[in-house]
Amino acid sequence: MSIGRTAFGRLPEGTRLDRVWIESHIPHRGRMCLLDEVLSWDLVRIRCRATSHRSPENPLRAHGRLGAACGVEYAAQTMAVHGAIMAHTAGTTARAGLLTSVRNLVLRVTRLDDLDGDLIASAERLAGDEDGTLYEFALASGGRELLSGRAGIVFGAHLLARAPAIKRESR
Repeated sequence: MSIGRTAFGRLPEGTRLDRVWIESHIPHRGRMCLLDEVLSWDLVRIRCRATSHRSPENPLRAHGRLGAACGVEYAAQTMAVHGAIMAHTAGTTARAGLLTSVRNLVLRVTRLDDLDGDLIASAERLAGDEDGTLYEFALASGGRELLSGRAGIVFGAHLLARAPAIKRESR
């Protein structure tokens, strides 16, 4: 099985890309790890499945609901998993990344918690280098696209964390 033709959620050596693998390869743990499994991937694309949008314990819920914009986090975690898979297959460790921009975001629903079907997050890497990458993403359920957009990721987030904090003015 070659890297470019992996049809199912497994690594070339057969390791299943389930929640346990995901949680051990991205920074999100516990309830904040929103994805259940990788459905498919190749060098530029990935599709993941999630059921956490239905959980009353979802950490992104506010005021008893999960707004559609929270779907960006599902997409961002999908991108992080793609980076982790690419690093793993190259024999390296994924670099820390920071979501720095979301563009062309289109929300086709107002909330996610009222959907009965599983969420399918997909991402396609459009461009990138050692400093950052650009992905196009979408979130769907039951064959219906819920949201889509583009996201920019910058690597070396540890450098950004050391930048002086922006002071907030109280009003």
